[in-house]
Amino acid sequence: MRGQESLGVKLTLFGVSVATVAALYALFAAPSVNAEAFTAPDAYRILYFHVPFAWSSFLSFAMLFIGAVMWYIKRSEVGWIWFQTASDLGLIFGLGVVTSGPIWGSAEWGTPWDWGDLRLNTFGLLTAVAMFLVLSRRSQPDTPATRDTLSAIGLFGFALVPITALATTWYQERHPGVLVIESEDSGLDPEIKTLLLLSFFIFCIIFAGFVRLSNHRYRLAAQLEQLKSDLDKGAIQ
Repeated sequence: MRGQESLGVKLTLFGVSVATVAALYALFAAPSVNAEAFTAPDAYRILYFHVPFAWSSFLSFAMLFIGAVMWYIKRSEVGWIWFQTASDLGLIFGLGVVTSGPIWGSAEWGTPWDWGDLRLNTFGLLTAVAMFLVLSRRSQPDTPATRDTLSAIGLFGFALVPITALATTWYQERHPGVLVIESEDSGLDPEIKTLLLLSFFIFCIIFAGFVRLSNHRYRLAAQLEQLKSDLDKGAIQ
């Protein structure tokens, strides 16, 4: 257990440190975009964080899906721990997206949010699902029935991931398309695409650190609850 906590701290600190360097590079040294393709070409630099935030949130919901299935099929405590961790991370990275996105939207579109854009609204709903799961877990009794209900809602949230990811392919209003794939049409320099992927790799390190720390925390909480239960049974006997 102690080794997992130590590794989680190291991964998180390393990832945050490298992300800080990457942020400075994105602000001052990254290539500029085609000014004709963007209304506010300098504002694009926030995408080095906005896009990895979004991809990391998708990873969180993929992990949430696995945890929910493990709980449903095997009533696995490990699965529930993964579910709790994933809902926390889905909220953290989701808030990163819905915070950074409107900053860019205000500069590029003249409005922080377009209610007619499919990707914006489905991702907003995805983040709302993560927030509901986190708040419900903290306010509702931890019973199998509660876990079943929240797992079902989590599976619904995961179903939104492919819809959100493919939204700009099916229906594109304002939101840019898949930047890494459509780099030529979006006016992105190939170096920018490389930097986006590098930023995502850095976020994966942070993500792994958070997973380690969060899983460790929930395992300790589960062990504490088991000890309390055993003590209560012993006192009754």
